[in-house]
Amino acid sequence: MAPAGAAVSGRVSGAPTFVIQEHRARRLHWDLRLERDGVYVSWAVPKGLPAGRSTNHLAVHVEDHPLEYGSCEGSIPAGQYGAGEVTIWDEGTYEGTKWTGREVKFHLGGTRVDARFVLIKTCGDDWMIHREDPAPDGWEPIPELVRPMLAVAGALPEERGVDWRYEFKWDGVRTIAYVEGGRVRLVSRAERERAAAYPEIGKLGDALGSRQAVLDGEIIALGADRRPSFEALQPRMLVDGAPRARRLTATTPGTYMISDLLAVAEAGGLEGVVAKRAESPYQPGRRSADWVKVKLARTRSVVIGGFTEPKGSRAGFGALMVGIPGPEGLVYSGKVGTGSSELAVAGILARLRSLRRSRPPFSTSVPAANAAGATWVEPEPLGEVRFSEWTRAGRLRQPSWLGLRDMRPADVVREA
Repeated sequence: MAPAGAAVSGRVSGAPTFVIQEHRARRLHWDLRLERDGVYVSWAVPKGLPAGRSTNHLAVHVEDHPLEYGSCEGSIPAGQYGAGEVTIWDEGTYEGTKWTGREVKFHLGGTRVDARFVLIKTCGDDWMIHREDPAPDGWEPIPELVRPMLAVAGALPEERGVDWRYEFKWDGVRTIAYVEGGRVRLVSRAERERAAAYPEIGKLGDALGSRQAVLDGEIIALGADRRPSFEALQPRMLVDGAPRARRLTATTPGTYMISDLLAVAEAGGLEGVVAKRAESPYQPGRRSADWVKVKLARTRSVVIGGFTEPKGSRAGFGALMVGIPGPEGLVYSGKVGTGSSELAVAGILARLRSLRRSRPPFSTSVPAANAAGATWVEPEPLGEVRFSEWTRAGRLRQPSWLGLRDMRPADVVREA
C-alpha cells in the first residue's frame, strides 16, 4: 500500500534507479531499494547507510516492491502495513558491479550519497552493508565517550573586553546524548548508560533522523509548581528497569535540556546560570574557569558516610551524615535530615544498608552527639544538598536533602 497522497511515476529510463526512503514507522529506519528485473529489491536499514568504512550497519532483506513505490511520500494510515510517515531521503541511479545471492556491490549516484557500498548476507534475511569509499570530508565517527566539561563556582563575570554567553543552570542530571542513525545513547556524568531509564528522550533520535550528534545537557523533571525539581527527578534516577521507567514517563516525564539556550533564570525560579567565554573551546572532562556557574540557590555535592535511625513516626532514617573530600580524606560536614520524600528515602536506604562498615569513614572527628547511634557506610553514595551558608567550623548550616547524584567521587573533590 503506497502512502496517501503520494505522487506515483513510472519507470525511469536509462541506468537502473535507486531510492532511499526515510520511514518513521514503529521505529525510525531507512528503506534502501535497488531496481532490478522490473522491481525494487529492498532492504530495511535501521541506522541508515554507514558514513565511513569503520562501521558496518545491519540491513534486513524485505519483500520486493513495485517501481511505482519509488516516488512515494506521505502518510501510511494507522492499521495498514508500515503505518507512519515516508519521505524520500535520496534517489538517483546506481551502477551494479556484482550481484549474487550472498553479495551485492554497487555505486550509488544520488544527490546526498555518491559512494560505493557492498551488501553481504550474514544469516537468513539479515545482511550487512559496508561503505567501500572513504567518508566525506569533515565527517568523524561518533566518539564512544565524551566526558562533560565542568564549570567553576563564582560570581557573574565582570571582566571587560571578554565576550561571555549565558545559559540556564538546570537542577537536573548532567547527561551526554549520542545520536546516530536515529538511535540515542544517554550517558551520565558517572559514565553509566541511562537510555533505558528515560525512554521518552529517545524521541530525540526521531527528530534528528540521519544526522549524527553529540549533545551536552541535563535531564530534568518538573515539580508541582512546573519548575525544575531535583526531588521530582529522584524516582527516575533510582530506576534501572525499562518496564518501570516506561510507567514513570506518564507520571514524571523527563525532559532533556540541551545547553546554550538563553532566558531569565531568577524570575523562573531556576537554580542559576552558567557563564561561558564565547571563544572557549569545549574541554571534555575538565573543570575550567572559562565556564562559571552562578548559583541563585546555594547547593553542594556531598558524600554520604553514615545515617541515624528515625525518631517518632518518621520512617527510614533520621539523618544522613555527610562530608566533603579533602587532602587528608573525607571531612565531616554535618547532618542532613530534611527534604526527602518517602520514595527517595527507600531508595537511599536500600543502597546504604549494603555498604555498612564498623567505623566512621571521616578523617575528621564527628561530635559525640551526632555520632550516637549512627550506622556508618562506605563513602560511595553521592548526593546534593541545599544550605544557607558554611559555619566557622566548616559545617553546612540549615541543610536540606535534594537527592542522590549520579557522579564520580572525584567530581566532588574538584567542586568548589
